[in-house]
Amino acid sequence: MKQVICMKWGSLYGSEYVNRLYSMVRRQSSGNIDFVCLTDDPDGITPAVRCMACPTIEIPPPHNLQGWRKLNLYAKSEKLFNLTGEWLYLDLDVVVTGSLDPFFDYKPEAPFIVMQNWTQPGSGIGNTSCYRFRVGNDDYLLNDLLEKHESVLQKFSNSQTYISRSVKQIDFWPDEWCILFKVQCLPPWPLRFFKTPVLPPTARVVAFPGVPNPHQAVKGVWPVKAAWKKLYKGIKPATWIDDFWKE
Repeated sequence: MKQVICMKWGSLYGSEYVNRLYSMVRRQSSGNIDFVCLTDDPDGITPAVRCMACPTIEIPPPHNLQGWRKLNLYAKSEKLFNLTGEWLYLDLDVVVTGSLDPFFDYKPEAPFIVMQNWTQPGSGIGNTSCYRFRVGNDDYLLNDLLEKHESVLQKFSNSQTYISRSVKQIDFWPDEWCILFKVQCLPPWPLRFFKTPVLPPTARVVAFPGVPNPHQAVKGVWPVKAAWKKLYKGIKPATWIDDFWKE
């Protein structure tokens, strides 16, 4: 049984993001899968997904509604709906473009494997858009955050840096498996205004942290708040996203 989990809270992503993620995982995984979504709103999510209540996290706002909430996955089994074993976590905004089977078999002895953070390559920091973890193995990460949140939040600007610098053992997926849309897919400036984003043939998971999200990138939309940012934040439609990101 291949075990996959995601989280959805708030209104940033609708149920279609969960359903499309499930469909991509189903198409790209052989054998049986158990797909769980921790969410505060299960409405519209396919019955094929096991929905459970998304745990809150007792740290000050706005951090309690940010990526720090994902630290709940490091709880002991009895505090995580009695889930056990190895789980592959995927952010809602990833596009699965290749077989996921190797993610379940790679370095079976490793308790925590994460994708490289391509905005800081070689720094030893992971991007938690895609990682495999062993339930309860690193519960100290959650406990330390809850007990020492003032010092943790002061020292670390985001949860993935905290995890990468604090976890006892960290391993990384092969570099070619997991990529960032804005790093490996976009042509360099100013060519991105004229050339279509490309999908490297070895990529299995494409992450879209921040914006554009998949539904925007497929249309060639890169939302910006300041008008001057349009000078470098422009893209052509990445129509290949539609080949994978679908129910």
